[in-house]
Amino acid sequence: MSLEEKVAQLAGYWLDQGGDVVAPLQDEMAAGQAGADRLGDVTRHGIGHYTRVYGTRPVDPVERARWLWGEQRRLRAETRLGIPALVHEECLTGLAAWQAATFPTPLAWGAAFDPELVAEMGALIGESMRSLGVHQGLAPVLDVIRDPRWGRVDECIAEDPYLVGTVGTAYVRGLQGAGVHATLKHFVGYSGSRAGRNHAPVSAGPREIADVYLPPFEMAVRDGGVRSVMASYNDIDGVPLHSSDEYLTGVLRDRWGFDGVVVADYFGVAFLEVMHGVAADRGEAAATALAAGVDVELPTGDAFLDPLTAAVRDGRVDEALVDRAVLRVLAQKDRLGLLEPDAFADEPPADVDLDSPRHREVARRLAEESVVLLSNDGVLPLGRWTKAPGRVAVVGPNAARADALMGCYSFANHVLAHHPERPLGFEIPTVLESVGDAFTAAGAACPDVVHARGCDVAGENTSGFAEAVAAASSADVAVVVVGDQAGLFGRGTVGEGNDVESLDLPGVQRELVEAVVATGTPVVMVVLSGRPYAIDWALDGDRGPAAVVQAFFPGEEGGPAVAGVLTGAVTPSGRLPVSLPRSAGAQPYSYLHPVLGGPSDVTSTDSTPLRPFGFGLSYTTFEYDELRVDPAVATAGTLSATVRVTNTGDVAGADVVQLYGHDLVGSVARPVAQLLAYRRVALAPGESVEVAFSVPTARFAFSDRRLDRVVEPGAVDVWVGSHAAAVAGEAGDLRHVTGGAIRNERVAAKRQVPGTATPRSRVDLTGPVHAVTGADARVATVVVVREP
Repeated sequence: MSLEEKVAQLAGYWLDQGGDVVAPLQDEMAAGQAGADRLGDVTRHGIGHYTRVYGTRPVDPVERARWLWGEQRRLRAETRLGIPALVHEECLTGLAAWQAATFPTPLAWGAAFDPELVAEMGALIGESMRSLGVHQGLAPVLDVIRDPRWGRVDECIAEDPYLVGTVGTAYVRGLQGAGVHATLKHFVGYSGSRAGRNHAPVSAGPREIADVYLPPFEMAVRDGGVRSVMASYNDIDGVPLHSSDEYLTGVLRDRWGFDGVVVADYFGVAFLEVMHGVAADRGEAAATALAAGVDVELPTGDAFLDPLTAAVRDGRVDEALVDRAVLRVLAQKDRLGLLEPDAFADEPPADVDLDSPRHREVARRLAEESVVLLSNDGVLPLGRWTKAPGRVAVVGPNAARADALMGCYSFANHVLAHHPERPLGFEIPTVLESVGDAFTAAGAACPDVVHARGCDVAGENTSGFAEAVAAASSADVAVVVVGDQAGLFGRGTVGEGNDVESLDLPGVQRELVEAVVATGTPVVMVVLSGRPYAIDWALDGDRGPAAVVQAFFPGEEGGPAVAGVLTGAVTPSGRLPVSLPRSAGAQPYSYLHPVLGGPSDVTSTDSTPLRPFGFGLSYTTFEYDELRVDPAVATAGTLSATVRVTNTGDVAGADVVQLYGHDLVGSVARPVAQLLAYRRVALAPGESVEVAFSVPTARFAFSDRRLDRVVEPGAVDVWVGSHAAAVAGEAGDLRHVTGGAIRNERVAAKRQVPGTATPRSRVDLTGPVHAVTGADARVATVVVVREP
């Protein structure tokens, strides 16, 4: 291969780059780029990637596939080496293309605590992508949530590294099982950006990086076999990740054995010059990134084409670094079948269904499992009232908006926001449309449903309050739907570039809820959002709504899922994947805090969350008993634990059984609680099952004072809880208080949250300090559920 042919394989080409803004500083970075009319000239030596062929603007998938097949055949026929381009797309909430299914956002995946279902979703997304000739998906996001003020929280799974790792790895397996390579984002530390500001520096120390940020990526590499990783925009202690050989090579490849391809985040190589200031020009930026371990520049070859070629020619860059990256790229293309003689010899699809009944069925199940019931004084479910409501007022800015059900990286909010004249291309019932249908589906009389918007998501206009108050006053119950509008770079209240200083509901939404509550009509507040909000006034006061339901952008079937929970057709089973904050001033906060990171008498501030990680109410009750744990386990062994779970209520429901641990004495400060394992179990009334956990002791590993990852001998406590803050009750009184039938769930004291736990079992980790290396670092947990 000539030098020009080599560097061509290391670059992307964005056919529609000058169009809709879907990447940071896109307009500025697009200056001087070649257009579609120069495609043949730009690709005369070949090309590595085609960037977002389907996902930059609304195009008919079949027509675009026909063009893509023709273009790939042209590359095979007209370039000397005849190597097709690898096509990548965004796929975080489904394939980001017109007419494709939109699934719940990753924060909802975390709320569902159901990796198996996430893997099913990933497989469906991968099948859609593969049918259209797409080879690589830029997902999942494995950033661990550290500060809910950060705009990209809706792209993240959870605040717990283990939950992020297990759910994210499941997505990887699903997508790659369908023949599409997944890409882990964003490696590493991006979500720790200072004060929750996008692209801000990260000040985390090496222990926090190793013990919090890295484990999900390690799980997806070691356990998931992921084929691609994306470098992160941020710097850590002054070193930009696109220039960090310590992480991109030392950790990722040398320590973990990753042999796939590292891609740049969009314009991330150029940002080494224009934002970080660690490179004098594009050539130096390319040299720095290539040496660190970046193999492919996306979305274009702004630095990896002409500037890199010139740097190699004049001796500033060793061509061996180019060869190293090219071999990785060609190996990836070979894995994907792009080097086969008959690649693209088949015909493009003549018809595709990107939103099939199977897509919608999985989207519906995942949405239903992700809805979290935060409080309930008995008003829910509406369908269980002795006297069914004759009139329901459904009000609020998100009641009748389909956009409010979708995340930032949905095609609708990411791209179609620029094309208001184009239809969504798929069905997505709103909460308003779904409420009446839910009563009918349950065989109940459909109430009279009235609607008033009340206010916008953002802004100070209260002129619609009077109509909303009138609608609520005339109803038996009012459902007020509030929350976010996802968007990019200022086009929403949450999403990439939409960071916030306050965690109050945007605009005048709180005032709207309070005005409706003041009517005296029972009020259910539904929050459709991409981040958790500080809603203490709604949860802990005496004048708040009768019930509060949280749904994290639940996708195209989110309206029916929420309505199903409201009417009782669905028993809520979602659990908070992130602590519900008390205030913006208490951030950043994580349930994984040591003693000094929690509430204390030595400070006047209270960091106790409104609702803890793992919390969620139900319409039934569960009881835990007969916890049995190995009393002694080798530091290099496996801890076994079993617990009996019983549905003690009168309706069927699903519980998320959570196993927690605490290292009593460590050489460094350890969290007061740490999720060791979890399992979602569905139980009929009166049914019991025994849940067995098999936990590698590597779950207790941490970085010691020498920054070696170890499991130390000593005592640890292990217990089963309904959430991270659950405390065991008296012996024999282990009822998991989650019942909608239990009245007045409002919390009188800040630290009293419904829920319980088994008594803690003390376990001795025996033997010498165990260094966690290689395969020992795999932290997947095997779980068995059986009848007792």
